[in-house]
Amino acid sequence: MPRITPISWKKFESFILFVGCEFKREQGDHRIYWRPDLNRPVVIPRYPQLPVFIIRNNLRVLGISSKEYIEILKQL
Repeated sequence: MPRITPISWKKFESFILFVGCEFKREQGDHRIYWRPDLNRPVVIPRYPQLPVFIIRNNLRVLGISSKEYIEILKQL
């Protein structure tokens, strides 16, 4: 099974929008996304490469497994 690797924040943003989140606001270099069924917002820092721990934390907030994430990335 492929591993989660660092990706650009723009690529992760396209994933976030694909799964139904919408952009709410930006504070400094952090972009905040929201979906009605979430308990917390999804926060994406505008780093050239997002570290794996940030990707995993946001997947946990979204309730998406690593396998589902990789399959969706292949579609984008």
